[in-house]
Amino acid sequence: MQAEPRKSLVGEEYEVEIGPVAHGGHCIARTSEGQVLFVRHALPGERVVARVTEGEEGARFLRADAVQVLDASKDRIDVPCPFAGPGRCGGCDWQHAKPGAQRRLKADVIAEQLQHLAGLTPEEAGWDGTVMPAEGDKVPAGQVPSWRTRVQYAVTADGRAGLRRHRSHEVEPIDHCMIAAEGVSELGIEKRVWTGMDSVEAIAATGSQDRQVILTPKPGARLPLVELDRPVSVLRVDERSGGVHRVHGRPFVRERADGRTHRVGNGGFWQVHPRAADTLVTAVMQGLLPRKGDMALDLYCGVGLFAGALADRVGEQGAVLGIESGKRAVEDARHNLAEFDRVRIEQGKVESVLPRTGITEVDLIVLDPPRAGAGRKTVEHLASLGARRIAYVACDPAALARDLGYFRDGGYRVRTLRAFDLFPMTHHVECVAILEPATKGS
Repeated sequence: MQAEPRKSLVGEEYEVEIGPVAHGGHCIARTSEGQVLFVRHALPGERVVARVTEGEEGARFLRADAVQVLDASKDRIDVPCPFAGPGRCGGCDWQHAKPGAQRRLKADVIAEQLQHLAGLTPEEAGWDGTVMPAEGDKVPAGQVPSWRTRVQYAVTADGRAGLRRHRSHEVEPIDHCMIAAEGVSELGIEKRVWTGMDSVEAIAATGSQDRQVILTPKPGARLPLVELDRPVSVLRVDERSGGVHRVHGRPFVRERADGRTHRVGNGGFWQVHPRAADTLVTAVMQGLLPRKGDMALDLYCGVGLFAGALADRVGEQGAVLGIESGKRAVEDARHNLAEFDRVRIEQGKVESVLPRTGITEVDLIVLDPPRAGAGRKTVEHLASLGARRIAYVACDPAALARDLGYFRDGGYRVRTLRAFDLFPMTHHVECVAILEPATKGS
């Protein structure tokens, strides 16, 4: 006998006291019946009216938006962006919080994930409990940092550029994104009509004047003539293969970091904040302290940012092996690092390629895995290589905490952890953990 469908609670409103922040850009509250609410657009300690956006009777939790603030936090500010708020653009999570409060919320999330998933206190992780702002991101009240050098605009049925609403395919048309970097905003994407396009990605390189637009057409649609307010290269995504092809201009942009220029092709991965690459290289190198002659691994190496920094520092007697799954990123990494004879870049998944290398010991390891983390199997393999130090760069505190637990099982402890607010106004945060053998000094 088929069970009765549960009643949807979407649209129901509850007056609730807002509890602690949770990972994902929301805070936790409970209805009078004890059902958990994940509430966006709220702050801890507030009393709000929360309107359910997802969920049904009997569900483990409901998602909701704070649609009326009855008792406001001292950290609340008027939302500076006209497109932010309940039911609107989902790109920013914390427009309603002071910048310092945003960083404290992110610190609370990191601390909670470390404790919950790795059993570590901030002290045990060598972390001072702060999230540091990026250089240049302190702006006057009422303004927000314009940091996002890559923006993917969705396109409405009538060709208007906008951004997706939270957990939705619906598009919020916009005429300006406040967190977009100047190089993106000056293209004027939002002023154009993009008939037949599914999305338009704009890229403004850091350290060069390179600008790029990547068009994803709807099935069967023809490309428009792209005339923007600044010179750009144009690429398109093939609707069948998903591959990226050059339409005109360069198929890459030139990014600058650690005193070197890096070619990044076909919209490949590069840190989105203009200060992120230098900030992370500095943190990683200060933590690893490479020596001349070291053998180092750079895993999930992208276009070779950390591999190049390591190669500079380990010298001609040292060696660096980078592993990256993306074919175009490997081509770019090999181009970017061609001057170093003792750097090798292998293509493939880390968990498949690393065992095939036959490497049994290394001095240093850098890993910058995707959001899901490295995972137990890869961490176990890395822990067996006896590295003097390991630098783990993470954009997700939950994945970081899980993997730190696996490293502890493999005989490594966290020496230091640093956190950087490289995604202002959003819930995302970047961390750099430096690990060393637990037996060191004991």
